[in-house]
Formats: sequence, structure tokens, C-alpha cells
Amino acid sequence: MCVEHEHKVAETYLDSGLPRVRVSCTVNGESVSRWIDPTMSLLHFLRHELNLLGTKEGCGEGECGACTIILGGKAVNSCLVLAQEAAGSRILTVEGLGQGGRLSVLQEEFIKEDALQCGFCTPGMLMSARALLDRNPEPEEEDIKEAIAGNLCRCTGYYPIIKAIRTASEREREASQR
Repeated sequence: MCVEHEHKVAETYLDSGLPRVRVSCTVNGESVSRWIDPTMSLLHFLRHELNLLGTKEGCGEGECGACTIILGGKAVNSCLVLAQEAAGSRILTVEGLGQGGRLSVLQEEFIKEDALQCGFCTPGMLMSARALLDRNPEPEEEDIKEAIAGNLCRCTGYYPIIKAIRTASEREREASQR
């Protein structure tokens, strides 16, 4: 956005009496920048400003994990983070897991192991799993359970999810050794 246009946008917000802040960050590898309400959550920024609808709103209180994304390398509940706190950060959402229109290994394993049923918890579960595998490529079952402890699922009973994460971990390690 050119400086002149940006200045006019800022003036528009000031003239309307609505306070706005500029949030610039990298989401799924792309630079984004928006003028937003300073009280907007990161969840609403992703869904309403960027139209990334994979991140779900469940409880809005950080209890269910449906809104989990990776912010600066860590799994976080995006409903608990103000969008302006993410300024300058790198964000990964479920839409950014695959490459070139292909599913990631983790996504493939969730499907293969029937680790999703209604699908509501799946994006958050995938993001918690991705954050785990990024920091620990060889997790034990207890590591997996701990990583997904903040993600509630009412359909699967968690065993297919744990198996999918374990199998994805094995496949990713095998692929990196080739």
C-alpha cells in the first residue's frame, strides 16, 4: 500500500472517531497488513479480516482449543490474543499446513486414521500437533497427550488422533532421512 493511500486510510479512521491500529504480520508465509479495532482478537482478525475460516471459534475463553494456531512457533488459543499483539509475528493456520494444494503428512494421517469426525476440533488439533512435531520430531505418547490436552474433542475418543500424530511423526522422520 502506498504511503499516501495509507495516510488517507488513517485519516478516515481518525475522522470517524473510531480508534484503529495497524497490524502487519506474516500469515501462512504471506505478509498482511490491516487497520483494525484495537480490541479485535487474533481469532477474529484471521476469520473476518483475512477470511481464513479454518480457525474455529468454540468457547471464546481459551478452554476448547478450536481456535489454536501457531504464533511465533508456539501453539496458542487465538481467541485469547489481541490481534495487535501479533504485529510483526509469523502465524501459521490450518490453511498453511499443506503445500501446493496438497495435504501435509499430518493432515493425511488424520484422514487415514479416522482422527476426525465432525471436524470442528480438527484444525486446532492439527495445529497443536504441528507445534509439537516442530519442537519434538520423536514424541512419546505422553508428549502427544500433553500437546493436545488443551484441545477438546467430543467425537473421536482421542485414540485415533494420538495414532495419527504418532504415524505422521514416523513418516516425517523417514522423509527427512531420504
